[in-house]
Amino acid sequence: MLIRHLPEKLINQIAAGEVIERPAAAVKELVENSIDAGAARIEIFIRDGGASLISVNDDGIGMTAEELAIAVDRHATSKLPDDDLVHISSLGFRGEALPSIGAVSRLTITSRPRNDKKADASAITVDGGKKSGVSPAAHPEGTKVEIRDLFYATPARLKFLKSPRTEAQNIREAVEHLAMAYPDISFKLVNDEKTVLDLPAAPQLPHARV
Repeated sequence: MLIRHLPEKLINQIAAGEVIERPAAAVKELVENSIDAGAARIEIFIRDGGASLISVNDDGIGMTAEELAIAVDRHATSKLPDDDLVHISSLGFRGEALPSIGAVSRLTITSRPRNDKKADASAITVDGGKKSGVSPAAHPEGTKVEIRDLFYATPARLKFLKSPRTEAQNIREAVEHLAMAYPDISFKLVNDEKTVLDLPAAPQLPHARV
């Protein structure tokens, strides 16, 4: 049997199983991205325990169209500007979460940079590993990441999901843990159109960002 290089799409699907084990892991990765982006407000919307929909909206620094075009590529990240693996000050740095999610779901990212008043919003989609071009969009400053039909491209993983109620509870716990670590950020979690967490920022507490 010949040794060969695996197709990029298959590599991403394999990586997705390591990075994104269940909906709560996807939420954690996206919320950590929002925290690293300097967001003061993060809103999470889920449906069917995150299997049908996960949407994370923030008011962070956002991305330009050029940045958005490579944000869904493996190992593309803004978090290692000096290629220094010793002094890491962000929650994530490998650049694997977004391409892994896009490999197993229908992913849409819409973003508008916060510090460039002339820049418009842009959007990109990745459907089961198939990446679209960047297109103009309407969106305020910040970023919205939508995951629809998680694991539809890898049906075998769907069998390992718990009930929507259990998956939703796991997501809530993940958000609660991050909210406790970052009390200066406002967090909101909406599950099946019902608000289950609404935690305002508490700037009077000691600054918790790392």
